[in-house]
Amino acid sequence: MNVRGKHLDLIWKADPALKAPPRFRRACKYRAFVPDAIEGWQPDLKGDLAMVVVDAERRLQMLNSRPANALDPFARLLLRTESVASSRIEGMQADLRSVARAETRREAGANVGPESVEVLANIEAMQIVVENSSAAEKLSVERLRHIHRALLQRVPMRETQAGRIRTEQNWIGGNDFNPCEADFVPPPPDHVEPLLEDLIRFCGESNVPPVVQAAVAHAQFETIHPFADGNGRTGRALVHVVLRRRGITPSYVLPISVVLAANKGRYIAGLESYRDGDASVWIEQFAVSTARAADVAVSYLERVAELQRQWRGMLADSAVPRADAAAWKVIESLPAHPLISIAAAVSATGRTRPAVAHAFEQLVVAAVLTPVSANRRNRVFEAAGLLELLEEVESGVSTVG
Repeated sequence: MNVRGKHLDLIWKADPALKAPPRFRRACKYRAFVPDAIEGWQPDLKGDLAMVVVDAERRLQMLNSRPANALDPFARLLLRTESVASSRIEGMQADLRSVARAETRREAGANVGPESVEVLANIEAMQIVVENSSAAEKLSVERLRHIHRALLQRVPMRETQAGRIRTEQNWIGGNDFNPCEADFVPPPPDHVEPLLEDLIRFCGESNVPPVVQAAVAHAQFETIHPFADGNGRTGRALVHVVLRRRGITPSYVLPISVVLAANKGRYIAGLESYRDGDASVWIEQFAVSTARAADVAVSYLERVAELQRQWRGMLADSAVPRADAAAWKVIESLPAHPLISIAAAVSATGRTRPAVAHAFEQLVVAAVLTPVSANRRNRVFEAAGLLELLEEVESGVSTVG
């Protein structure tokens, strides 16, 4: 096995005062893995693998050939989908429907559960992270810390963990007391910063195909595991930063976590193959996942656009409002707000509250919107058919063809 790195055989010190069963208080042996540097490394893309990478990049370009900007409801829709899926890989159970409900509750000033608060914060942070990190002159370790800090701004231990590179040994699997039974032990703390500096230099190179660069950067980051918590979501955010900085995803955040979450075991096995020295297995898996995510996104956007056309037809058949009526603007904004309140629509459309209130009356009559809450003061409305479509896409199954 051609491992790209080295194992360190280490001793975990005994801790008689540890509040744990006796066997966990004793000294024990463990093996930490220190990956090789990747600056200047160009993975060998033989035959079929090169074709898979080219195909993935072609599909990404097809997705991003659609005009969009940071405020486009369709761009916001994909960003929301990716952020929720990335959170679910981390073990959070919030789905798109529950997140949409939480968002409208928060807008109305109501209490929202801590898990939904964290997912909503991830959505907001992801947009800021991708835009700011992509616009920065260059990446840096400090920029990685900023990404981590933004993504963990709502976690319970944010004061001690967010943006802080670990100074202690961490591990994956096993028990909570020592790394001796762990499935994987990342590098000891004194190796972390040099490895991150190397990773940053690799991310600044331009002689590696963008999809390969994103795949390797993500796998190397997860292998380093530089933070005490939140490495997964930060590593997946790094994927989007790399792809955006290389100019291959200028308009849309790729919903790759939807595909990865659909087979989490295979995702983890792919990262393990990278650490075991067979980077081609991981690169192929990542490229295939990228291509599928791009297909899912294209189909997703096409079906939401078709839904919008249906809503416009339903409104026209029901009310035939003026061409500049607020109802048309509300329909434009709905992809970003599957559950929407009048206050949210005012913010999204820039129209006055009376105009939006009248638009909602027209859209309810046309069956485009359905009230889903009894509170008339902060009533929430659901866009017909949109949440069902979101749930279908959340499954990670492409709807192309």
